[in-house]
Amino acid sequence: MKVRNSLKALKAVPGSQIVRRRGRTFVINKLNPRAKARQG
Repeated sequence: MKVRNSLKALKAVPGSQIVRRRGRTFVINKLNPRAKARQG
């Protein structure tokens, strides 16, 4: 999982979902698990 300042580019990857958990923003992707990321 990458820690990134901005998740805007990962939002465009097919299959990605943006989820808010514990006050942090995550990108989860079942189709392409390499696109997992957390903001901040």
